[in-house]
Amino acid sequence: MKKSFVFFSAQYLPTAGGVERYTNSLARRLTALGNSVTVVTSALPGLAEHEVDGDGIEIFRFPSYLLMNGRLPVLRFGKAFRRMEQTLWSRKFDHCVINTYFYPLSMYAASRCRREGIPSLIINHGSAWLMTGSAPVRLAGQIYERLAVRVCRRYCKRFFGVSEAARQWMDTFSVPTEGIITNAIDPDDVVAKIAPDVCWRQVLGLPEEAKVIAFVGRMFPEKGVDQMIGAMSAIRRVHPDACLLMAGGGPLYEKYREEAPEGVYLLGGQPYGAVLALLKQADIFCLPSRSEGFACTVLEAAAAGCPIITTATGGSPQLLMDERHGILLESMESDTVSAACIRALDDPEWRLTAAGLTEKRLRENYTWDAAVRQLLQAVES
Repeated sequence: MKKSFVFFSAQYLPTAGGVERYTNSLARRLTALGNSVTVVTSALPGLAEHEVDGDGIEIFRFPSYLLMNGRLPVLRFGKAFRRMEQTLWSRKFDHCVINTYFYPLSMYAASRCRREGIPSLIINHGSAWLMTGSAPVRLAGQIYERLAVRVCRRYCKRFFGVSEAARQWMDTFSVPTEGIITNAIDPDDVVAKIAPDVCWRQVLGLPEEAKVIAFVGRMFPEKGVDQMIGAMSAIRRVHPDACLLMAGGGPLYEKYREEAPEGVYLLGGQPYGAVLALLKQADIFCLPSRSEGFACTVLEAAAAGCPIITTATGGSPQLLMDERHGILLESMESDTVSAACIRALDDPEWRLTAAGLTEKRLRENYTWDAAVRQLLQAVES
């Protein structure tokens, strides 16, 4: 029997990020199976407040204040909000899926679905505290997260994770979880979307034999941007032709754009196909992140056939079972990153073997078909 789903995701396409793609991919798969899907997200300048996209997904963009450079959308109540709210809840939904617990929109969704009698579940995407910085900032962030979890749990009793690490992170809040609804990709779709006319070595004027290290992600401190850039001086002492190509925007992009060290190329935000071309052409992909649920870029690198070096966060240990598959960093510090990258660049045979084994494991375990099966099993239970 076909069902109607409502997804709540405080950030959504065209904003580029893992949670955004996760929400969209599950919604598209459910729609393709004949279900109806509505996505509720935050308003962005220049986008319609209500539309139906090309895949048949209905989208509501609630009025919001975009705090912390848009990283923390907060609902803006008023006449427009009440009008959209009335339209949304006139729909009859069978199930609600809330992506992440820490947004005000997530708390609103949990409480309203309880009021409407709609079964809901919350999927956690993180595996560490959100806030970094000074001790007072970290403490404030932890207090906020605990309050957010308490509010969500009051109204919604079902929690899942996108990886085993994301599931276990909820133990921090003494919240029992039921299982995993894995992050995933469509490997064939990734390969098909690689831009065939983008050759990054040619674009940047690099020699064909230059060793390329790829970093893809938002340029925030928790992604290990400073550590990745800091590792390059040691890497270039051993491999003078090594180059770090960093795709993504964010506050650290602005910091380094005018003063990037030698061998570091900041590409900024790029079309999806161009980013995939970078992963296809790179010798290694490195993501020394402090926290991930299950990084989409790690999965995309595997699909593109790029050997992976990353921290043992989120779902990466599930994908990279041992060093035959990839290198899991013991820390995100620059000396640890540089040592791992040098090892990988020294060993072309390892890179070839690791890329093949990881792609095979990806195709067997981390596709959207598997994720949708897990979701449908969860809602049917």
